[in-house]
Amino acid sequence: MSAAAATPLLAVRGLHAAYGNIEALKGVDIEIAPGEIVALIGANGAGKSTLMMSVFGRPRAAAGRIEFDGQDITQLPTHHIARMRIAQSPEGRRIFPRMSVAENLRMGADAANGGSSESERSADLDRVLTLFPRLKERMTQRGGTLSGGEQQMLAIGRALMSRPRLLMLDEPSLGLAPLITRQIFDAIRTLNRKDGLTVLIVEQNANHALKLAHRGYVMVNGLITLSGTGTELLERPEIRAAYLEGGRH
Repeated sequence: MSAAAATPLLAVRGLHAAYGNIEALKGVDIEIAPGEIVALIGANGAGKSTLMMSVFGRPRAAAGRIEFDGQDITQLPTHHIARMRIAQSPEGRRIFPRMSVAENLRMGADAANGGSSESERSADLDRVLTLFPRLKERMTQRGGTLSGGEQQMLAIGRALMSRPRLLMLDEPSLGLAPLITRQIFDAIRTLNRKDGLTVLIVEQNANHALKLAHRGYVMVNGLITLSGTGTELLERPEIRAAYLEGGRH
């Protein structure tokens, strides 16, 4: 899908953000159209996760503008942004380790969609358990006792329970075996193709991410330096040299 085909669902304009005196984002511009999968790649410390967190106001934008479906959300509180049906599966998963799988999933529904009916929650749960059958076998098990791959499935499932219009995934394959990584990426592809879910994915596995994505952005030192379709970026020699031929990113 072309970014020009529709008004952007998410538009980031000239975004600056900092941690204390350290400027992490230095005027970032990206757009994501409805129904797109967009990958954001770059070396560790480039600012990828900061960009994703800035959409939720943590850290707060120092300058620039963030729009969701045409509305300026730059200064909105984080809980208001979540209730606009933006969801995130963060780096490191951050599930609730002492809660059961079922309780973790319920927290996802409560956090952003507290007004949903029981039938809607039941349908959302069915969708998650269809995508990740392993979770159905673990519903009463504590989150902290799951394998790394199961915890990643739970983190994504928890985000999906909020019925997001935009799902943001931060390093979903980090530390996972290739087979589990393939299952995670297959689930993302299914959500996009079947449900039209819009996805922003920050991913250290540039090969997987760009093959999955309609478009991608390359971030270096807090700036977007390249953009294009996933196929275009995969074919660029500088991308291959930096991220696909033994580069540790």
